[in-house]
Amino acid sequence: MGKGAIQVPVHLQLHHAAPCPRVVAERLRSASRGHGAVLCTWNSFDTWTAPLPTLRFSDEEIERGRKLFAGDWRFIAAANTLAALPPMRGIEIAFAGRSNVGKSSLINALTGRNALARTSHTPGRTQELIFFAGSAPPILVDMPGYGYAAAAKSKVKAWTALIHDFLRGRANLARVYVLVDARHGLKPVDDGVLATLDKAAVNYQIVLTKADQVPAGELDARLTSTQAALAKHPAAYPEVLATSARSGAGITELRAAIARLSMERT
Repeated sequence: MGKGAIQVPVHLQLHHAAPCPRVVAERLRSASRGHGAVLCTWNSFDTWTAPLPTLRFSDEEIERGRKLFAGDWRFIAAANTLAALPPMRGIEIAFAGRSNVGKSSLINALTGRNALARTSHTPGRTQELIFFAGSAPPILVDMPGYGYAAAAKSKVKAWTALIHDFLRGRANLARVYVLVDARHGLKPVDDGVLATLDKAAVNYQIVLTKADQVPAGELDARLTSTQAALAKHPAAYPEVLATSARSGAGITELRAAIARLSMERT
């Protein structure tokens, strides 16, 4: 690839057609001049380091997302049983995923707070539903991880049941972002949560985390295969987002998506 050329994988192509890379690159150049889009880049190790283009969001939506998460976010409640859940007020957005997938890190990246949600390299550290609120809706919910955890089996069973009960019965739950490690993709352990969401008709969207740790070609294939797998899930939002809490890639777009959802539901 020549100097200054732009490499554009399938998941960054515009619309649902598949134009040639030259056409897509030109669209991205044009968009970056007129609409504030950020062009995709890869580092010397061919890993994805820049945010997704902002083409599907207007400048107004991008700014609304920035303002939403620029305010003061704070811890408001924790619950390890349904009876301990805080009263429903306004819409909630939950973050679910396997243990150690990066839920807390993503919440910290969204809010610009390094320690709002407690992070750990030990799977299973988050053992309750943790609620955070800003100056405006929505309320963010950091959920315990499912799958392997460094905790007693009885505890894992209890919080796994809590996860499913919460997803089935929280009437003000506007969307669940199901986080999936970009290095590994969807696993059989994710099937139970997706099935619960489908059955309860709770809207959810897959968000790939740790995308900066995946080579560009592999990330492209992961996005394509994940999106294809969602075709059989009726409650799934069809578009898959890729993010990195460490590099900030995709965070702007996720903020805008949440701001748009908040506007639609309030």
